[in-house]
Amino acid sequence: MSNLKDIKQRIKSIQNTKKITQAMKMVAAAKVKKAENAVKSARPYSQNIRNAFAKVLKSSPSFDTSSMKFAHAIENYPELMKHREINTVGILLITSDKGLAGAYNANLVRRTIQRIKELKSEGKDVKLFIVGQKGFVALKRVVEQENVEILGTYTKLPPLITVSNANVIAEDIAHSYVEAQIDKIEIITTRFKSMLSFIVENWDILPVLAVEEEKKHELEPEMMFEPSSEEVLKKIVPMYVSNSVYQALLEASASELASRMAAMSNASTNADDMIRSLTVDYNKARQAAITQEISEVVSGADALKG
Repeated sequence: MSNLKDIKQRIKSIQNTKKITQAMKMVAAAKVKKAENAVKSARPYSQNIRNAFAKVLKSSPSFDTSSMKFAHAIENYPELMKHREINTVGILLITSDKGLAGAYNANLVRRTIQRIKELKSEGKDVKLFIVGQKGFVALKRVVEQENVEILGTYTKLPPLITVSNANVIAEDIAHSYVEAQIDKIEIITTRFKSMLSFIVENWDILPVLAVEEEKKHELEPEMMFEPSSEEVLKKIVPMYVSNSVYQALLEASASELASRMAAMSNASTNADDMIRSLTVDYNKARQAAITQEISEVVSGADALKG
């Protein structure tokens, strides 16, 4: 009987777990559609900013920076566009605060560790900016082993990503670049493809001179900028840097929710399989117990007759 009780308790426990996984799947499914729409709506804007920046840069290859003053590091577009010898590389890693999202965080952390080792083998120092509690916890030991410094951590971001969230991160990485703490900045994030898939990508964000214009036509019209291309650059470079971070956050959020939805769906399916298997075991054990009781009754009756 104790075996029957154990099996019955396991079935009940798995049923309770299934209720949780189904609820989490429904929550993720409700959120991922909004996140997908946000990502797809933002992509054309991001590409147009890149194209506009490339056009402005072509019209103003050089400018006077001697009299320029900037209140914030992200506004210092001449410095953000300046190439220098790369001795220290900054990596902005975007993970999630919560788990139960399948291999989402593991894939990002694995790519980051791989990239850190690549840069270290080239003789370069690495500094990290980490979004998400999962990335921070997973990289603690690696940071100590590889002698990597964490310049910033960003946790408990709101579920709905806003431009202001991106602006805070963009200002921090721009400040590190302007102050020459780092000579290049990369983003490691995920590119949302569909409800069932995403890919891990490395994006180069600083210096911004690496931007290439998307080619649509063989013959491109000549453009003029008012009041001047320098004034346009002053506005568009901060927009480009901030929007790159914002787009990366949106892509990561949609990928995380899609991964969580798939993981919870698989967990619910596995729970059904375990419940069916345990139910068979329970019925077999119950049948064996009943057969044993009948045998004992028959044996006792035969003993009385004798």
